[in-house]
Amino acid sequence: MGKKYTDSAKLIDKSKAYDPSEALELVCQTSKAKFDETIELHIRLGVDSRHADQQVRGAVVLPNGTGKSVKVLVFAKGDNVQKALDAGADYAGGAEYAEKIVQENWFDFDVVVASPDMMGVIGKLGKVLGPKGLMPSPKAGTVTPDVARAVTEAKAGKIEYRLDKTNIIHCPIGKASFGTEKLTENFNTLVGAVLKAKPAAAKGQYIKSCVIASTMGPGIKINQAKLG
Repeated sequence: MGKKYTDSAKLIDKSKAYDPSEALELVCQTSKAKFDETIELHIRLGVDSRHADQQVRGAVVLPNGTGKSVKVLVFAKGDNVQKALDAGADYAGGAEYAEKIVQENWFDFDVVVASPDMMGVIGKLGKVLGPKGLMPSPKAGTVTPDVARAVTEAKAGKIEYRLDKTNIIHCPIGKASFGTEKLTENFNTLVGAVLKAKPAAAKGQYIKSCVIASTMGPGIKINQAKLG
């Protein structure tokens, strides 16, 4: 471990679960890299992602964005192509982009949006986009007839949250430079969305643990009893 990490770790009591406000203040203090570190939230849920009725997945627009500029690719046809470009899409079109992805291994984008009439094209990309978490879906609002709105939301800081195989959700909630107040607003928005998405089939304790950390900093445990 480097000196900065070691110094940051000294500020944290490993045996303690902090209140959210205290944890967010600490994560800003422990972010000491020369670049503007991303602040990430990791939430372990008491569900089993192997069961379809216990899936937790959705999308939410963070009030203060993520601090990251997002490149958006839109699969659309007709008027929707121009609507997507007018809304700020970096790329918009049809099969030519699918071919570029498959033939050139092209991934110069962070979010994929598709209009429903393009699912025939998109469906063939499942094996390529799926493992990278880039496959558009109606649940995340990235398969929609209103492609312009989806582009605007993606650019404004819309993030998708979903369980991984170990039943943990990993999401960015902003940059260290945001400061405690903006990070708190983003944190509350994401946690609120995850709580709202609790499956009816989930039994027992829903949020098992919650940890926040900056890109290069140590993890800070949050008292999940204070999350609502």
